[in-house]
Amino acid sequence: MKHTVALLSTGVLILLLGAVVPAFAQERHEEEAKAPKQAEQAKPEKQAKPEKQAKPAKEQQPKSQQHQAKQQQQGQQKQEKAQQQQAKGQEKQQKAQQQQAKGQEKQQKAEQPKAMSRQEGSSPRPQRTAQDEARQRAEPALRLSARGQGRIPDDRFRANFGRGHEFRIGSPTMVDGYSRFQYGGFWFGFVQPWPDGWYYTDDVYIDYIDGEYFVLNPYYPGVRIAISVVL
Repeated sequence: MKHTVALLSTGVLILLLGAVVPAFAQERHEEEAKAPKQAEQAKPEKQAKPEKQAKPAKEQQPKSQQHQAKQQQQGQQKQEKAQQQQAKGQEKQQKAQQQQAKGQEKQQKAEQPKAMSRQEGSSPRPQRTAQDEARQRAEPALRLSARGQGRIPDDRFRANFGRGHEFRIGSPTMVDGYSRFQYGGFWFGFVQPWPDGWYYTDDVYIDYIDGEYFVLNPYYPGVRIAISVVL
């Protein structure tokens, strides 16, 4: 009887152990399966990859904008070149104007002595009337004479002749077949013809130049008539 009870107790114990051991093994297996997952969860999260650096503004711009910027730069360069060329042209023009001004100044300086000689001591030009012109045309041509050897004394020449002693010839007189006029106490003959444009009513004067006597008109500088002293 006791032996039977012991067998029954042993069988029950075996059954209990058979039920407990598999449950324990299953529970341990589940814990071991959870362990890797927990380890994976415990791992630090991977750092996010750094974003790519932004490309330069030039690369980000569309090609059309880059082309437009290039064209604008080329246009500015052309404009700068045009301004430089314009500045050079203005400089050349200024130099040409300066040279022209210098030329005009030289011309004025060259003409100034002529203007001064025309203005120095000149008396007002007499008014020529129609009668004066008619009388001048009616005057006969001068009968010229040869150069004479007569000479006016220096004291009398200084007193009555030279610049500042102007007079009017009037109508020449025929003496011994030659045209003559009288002034300052002396008679004079014409060695050269009367110039065109001169009138006998013009103010003239007699001067002694290079050993000869001449009639000069202050309104026609550079023109003179050779005369001779008739003694």
